[in-house]
Amino acid sequence: MRAEDIRRVLVIGSGTMGLQIGLQAAIHGCSVVLHDTEPAALDAAHQRLRGYGEAPVAAGLIDAGQLERALANIECTADPAAAAAEVDLVSECVPEDPVLKGRILGQFNELCPQQAVFTTNTSTLLPSMFAAATGRPDRFAALHFHIPVWSSNVVDVMPHAGTSAETTELLLAFARRIGQIPIALRKESFGYVFNALYTAMNREALTLVANGVASVEDVDRAWMGIMKMPIGPFGMLDGVGLDTVWHITDYWARQLGDPQISANAEFVRTYLDRGRLGLKSGSGFYQYPHPAYEAPEFLEWGVGA
Repeated sequence: MRAEDIRRVLVIGSGTMGLQIGLQAAIHGCSVVLHDTEPAALDAAHQRLRGYGEAPVAAGLIDAGQLERALANIECTADPAAAAAEVDLVSECVPEDPVLKGRILGQFNELCPQQAVFTTNTSTLLPSMFAAATGRPDRFAALHFHIPVWSSNVVDVMPHAGTSAETTELLLAFARRIGQIPIALRKESFGYVFNALYTAMNREALTLVANGVASVEDVDRAWMGIMKMPIGPFGMLDGVGLDTVWHITDYWARQLGDPQISANAEFVRTYLDRGRLGLKSGSGFYQYPHPAYEAPEFLEWGVGA
């Protein structure tokens, strides 16, 4: 199979990453099916897709007509068999749990065409942790995107030891086809490339606040003021989704038995308990649509301290 032969893409999981990956593939001519077991997530999918699509239109990356055509090429279903029919590529975007990922991909191995290539968008796990469970380890690798997919358009292609060379080359070519810059990893490594750097920053940012050293706002001020960036670590975490941040932090806290990571997970949990999931819920570390860090006075000394 060649990259141009990938016509139908199945995205498993309709969270932020799944929706953005699906939209990007649809913008570049693929037929996309979104599968989720949560009816509420599927009910909200089209509205959220349209909301995400406004960003590349506003940036001039696509026009309004392209967005409408892409949206018309995306369907949603809670039926696994219907989702799997005639797909060429699968992008798994479920929470960071290797057992869960392996179980779901194993289920779809029984339903998808034999030639379909399976990928995982995991941001912290290794594909070898659940490659055997997919039932097609030679046609399985990590294809890890970043958000927003259309502008932070770097994708990690990370095979495991059993991934065929043909699969790796296919995924590199497919990434280019849908407007991404592919990063080919030479071997498995936790966190890939950007996320290895980003995760270290997030851990330290969470630690500073969870330990009462500094406020959310002052951590972001430090980053924004020195690096001259328009957003800081906590603003970026709101974009990721605090539910996703908690799942990742809690998983590694349990795996490593690290008390500081556990404390960081508990800190994030206090926001989830109040329904503050980040940008997608209208509030997280900041309130949206007009977060404090966008105000010109945010970087003035002492404001909001």
